[in-house]
Amino acid sequence: MKLPLQNIKIVDFSRLLPGPWCTQFLLDLGAEVIKIEAPHTGDGSRHNSPKVDDVSVYFTGVNGGKKSIALDLTDEGDLAIAQRLIENADVVVESFRPGLAAKLGIGYDTAKSLSSDIVYCSITGFGQTGPLAHISGHDLAIQCQTGVLGVAAKDGVPPQMPHFQAADFAGANVACIGILSALLRRHTTGEGCYLDISMFDSLFSMSNIALTGAFADAAKTDDPNRLEVWGGNPRYAIYGTKDGKSVAVALLEPRLWKGFCHAIGRDDLINENESTHDRLSNHGDLAEVYRKTISDYCLAHSRDDIIDLMEAKGVPITPVLSPGEALHSENVKGRGLLDPVAFKDNPQVPHITNPLACTGLAAPTRGRAPALNGDAPAILADLGCQTDEIKAFMNKGEITS
Repeated sequence: MKLPLQNIKIVDFSRLLPGPWCTQFLLDLGAEVIKIEAPHTGDGSRHNSPKVDDVSVYFTGVNGGKKSIALDLTDEGDLAIAQRLIENADVVVESFRPGLAAKLGIGYDTAKSLSSDIVYCSITGFGQTGPLAHISGHDLAIQCQTGVLGVAAKDGVPPQMPHFQAADFAGANVACIGILSALLRRHTTGEGCYLDISMFDSLFSMSNIALTGAFADAAKTDDPNRLEVWGGNPRYAIYGTKDGKSVAVALLEPRLWKGFCHAIGRDDLINENESTHDRLSNHGDLAEVYRKTISDYCLAHSRDDIIDLMEAKGVPITPVLSPGEALHSENVKGRGLLDPVAFKDNPQVPHITNPLACTGLAAPTRGRAPALNGDAPAILADLGCQTDEIKAFMNKGEITS
């Protein structure tokens, strides 16, 4: 089956997570991705631990199947190669700080002069404009600035560190959507596009649930109640178990709460007057007894015993899995979410399959992450470079245009 982005060529100057995840997803949809890296060091994520056969698991997880060429953009010859690649591309992705791409000679104005219908995507922490545009866009800083982490900051106690790179992946997803939308419009109008993708904007646009209380305050509501899905609702929380593990309790609806109460022999806790308003509340005066009952029950039983009973009763209490348990879970296996990729002669290292693979819109597998500059000869040959020029480049010489 033909993939939707076959014949689309992407030149990727981005590093670390948002840009590489975006272009990895587009590669799965059929695009060719040429990764431009700094000589000698390459993408900083190449050096992240853990490693398998000296290859970063992190790096390979967002760069599989790409082609790598190392270019020093401050070098006239290397810059000429970069510009020739842009000239032959459909999409350019970069994640430099605002203004730097232009200074290096690969900004949007230059790209548009080389290819009038280019789709050019800049990914930064806070966008190209605005009062925070100059600030480094690290995920933690952005999660804090959007208010997402502030939801859990109560009574002067700082929130816990996030365990998911929400801002990075939000920016990557919006970049994907933007690039696909721009390509679709180009198909009908012939117009290119400049995409100013801000990780802050992207995550903020997904924070409508976290900001419900703030929106209500801004509207000067008389309703004192607030949505509670951050641990204040005892029926939507995480509890420790007898064996030192944990379970997630998601008993929002009255029928689910009734099922749990029946299962543990506590029908006295069923409130027949419970309304739809109570679903995402903190349950007021009942909160303490609800929380104690659930906690006492969980601490009296092992995690897996709780899960076995609740699954049999149809009650949605689920295990909190470790990363290793999740990787080897029956659900991951059953959904076909892992595709093993061999690292040389080592045991196979899995990577996560694109979730659209089951629809035929994405490839079910991808190649290994590229070695730094490993595809330079083939990339240069595609540009029409001669054998002696390629040899000169590989020997750190310049290539003529």
